Amino acid sequence: MERSLETQVSQAVDAWLRWLPRWEPATHAGRVAPCRRCLGSPVLSAAGVGTDVPHGVQHGLSTRVKAIIDHAVAEYTARNLPLLQAELDQQATRNRARSYRPGEGLDPEFEGLPLDPEPTPGAPFLFTIAGLAEQADADVPALPPLSEEAKAALRQEVGLADDYANMIGREVCSILLHHRLRIQSAIAEHVEPQIAALLDDLTRSLDAPFDPRDLEGPRS
Repeated sequence: MERSLETQVSQAVDAWLRWLPRWEPATHAGRVAPCRRCLGSPVLSAAGVGTDVPHGVQHGLSTRVKAIIDHAVAEYTARNLPLLQAELDQQATRNRARSYRPGEGLDPEFEGLPLDPEPTPGAPFLFTIAGLAEQADADVPALPPLSEEAKAALRQEVGLADDYANMIGREVCSILLHHRLRIQSAIAEHVEPQIAALLDDLTRSLDAPFDPRDLEGPRS
């Protein structure tokens, strides 16, 4: 039996809540480019996850909820949009032919994130995971071109799929409103104390940048 949208959202929030106690603040420098999945996300807004919440915490929730929307759109497409479904099937077959697929099978906390860290200025990488993936993609033949009529029909079906995705997204956001309190309580319990501890450490290091013992000088 197909699970209701309410059940799917509740289970996604439950899974995120089970993961959250394992979250730890990143110790490396953050990326300059914002995450397109999380920046201004109506899903996060509906869940009550503010922009001051660390991105890793946001991403783990937004990715799980996006998977629900994607699944609903995929079912709608399979039932109602034959041209788009055929195009997706061809693309899926092409993707499976690639010898290297590092972006597949990732946990929700990492799905959709860049495959490589930011390079250090003046010290470029000898190779990157994204570069290897692009090379593997280039080795697979491209899909056959479409006629102008097929392109126009496909654009129409893509528009219908987008409209359906927006409708499901609004329903999901409405459901998430009922989970705001437990989401915010979990952030207060597991995330905010770690952030406060980091700020305390930073404050102490700024107030006392040197070890007092270093200022005592050599002992006789």
